[in-house]
Amino acid sequence: MITPPKAHENSGYLAAPGFGEALQTWAKIGLISFGGPAGQIAMMHRVLVDEKRWLSEKIYLTALSFCTLLPGPEAMQLATYAGWRLHGTKGGLAAGLLFVLPGAFVILALSILYALYGAQPLVAALFVGVKAAVLAIVVEALLRISKRSLKDQTEWLIAAAAFLAIFLFKVPFPMIVLAAGAFGFWRGRLNSRIEASVALAAIPVSRTLGTIALWLAIWIVPLLAIGAMFGFDHVLARLAWFFSKLAVVTFGGAYAVLAYMAQDVVQHYGWLKVGEMLDGLGLAETTPGPLILVTEFVGFLAAYRNGGGAPLMMGALGALVTLWATFAPCFLWIFAGAPYVERIASMPRLKSALSAITAAVVGVILNLTVWFALHVIFKTVTETSVGLLHLTRPDIASIDWIAAALAALAAVLLFRLHAGVMTVLAICGALGMLLARLG
Repeated sequence: MITPPKAHENSGYLAAPGFGEALQTWAKIGLISFGGPAGQIAMMHRVLVDEKRWLSEKIYLTALSFCTLLPGPEAMQLATYAGWRLHGTKGGLAAGLLFVLPGAFVILALSILYALYGAQPLVAALFVGVKAAVLAIVVEALLRISKRSLKDQTEWLIAAAAFLAIFLFKVPFPMIVLAAGAFGFWRGRLNSRIEASVALAAIPVSRTLGTIALWLAIWIVPLLAIGAMFGFDHVLARLAWFFSKLAVVTFGGAYAVLAYMAQDVVQHYGWLKVGEMLDGLGLAETTPGPLILVTEFVGFLAAYRNGGGAPLMMGALGALVTLWATFAPCFLWIFAGAPYVERIASMPRLKSALSAITAAVVGVILNLTVWFALHVIFKTVTETSVGLLHLTRPDIASIDWIAAALAALAAVLLFRLHAGVMTVLAICGALGMLLARLG
């Protein structure tokens, strides 16, 4: 396995911590990593660059650029890269696992409570407010990601095409990613001469292949064992396949995952209802760790309801399978790709392809936003097909005025008063319960 540069060879090191000290820092980061990827990335910058001075500004930003180009949660992968840079594989494992595990335990506990008590009227009223707040949060994320990702007219057009493809024609998300990547690679051909002019130290191919083979086995073999044990048609095997596929194609973070996952989980597999998907995102917003932990909520409920055994045990297994399929690939991407960070930064065609994929993800997240808005604000939404065209139409008479009003309030709190996500969720959830008690 390829190891990071030694401290004296790496200008990114401003001070070399011991592994014990680093372990305590990763644990602290994992426990306080609220606020979504933007807040988590800013918090890690403050700790690792400003306070501890373990990484230089240049190394941190280069790593961040690399991680934003990968599928999966960029903040967790950035923590893994930083741990690898400091202490090799054991450092990367420690940083990545401690970033995820605190939130994973909290989500598991909340999923159990939701499965047991989620149908109670007061709990349902709480989630009316939570869903309304989540809608505003998703809109805010869409605007933020659009501003950061869409840099020219072509990328705006890619985003628009991706939205129309998935919203009107139900084109599968992986096909959108592949098409955008191919277009971006072609578009970057004009800068291909720059690629050839960049000289970088050679990295042994055998070591990279060995790393890839090892982490592919760590990722896939346990999931194949689950399929062999329970049957490949069992919900646990289907969860393993679905979320492994998701881990490969979901560029753009948690909201891109939701854009693809929500419709398949609800419409294709029937594991959850629309409102429950929003409830899961609301729970993930209130816990430490990456927002992509919402997948654990989905895995728990899917296996809890369809596992065929003791519900709580099957739910826990579903959560574990989902976590494994979601996060094991992240270690593969980092440990195989980390030694190539500087090289990737110098390849215009690859950068262009990944920029096009990121632009397409914006369009997919817009689809998610529209889909969520229709199902939060209207109680009845119908879908009709005319040839290849698929139309989603709300019943205007079924508008939920309480949900609409709470969504408007959440938007004011976020956009005008700049309230934090936790504050918005708490206020809307409390108002949802209060309005229910008032009848």
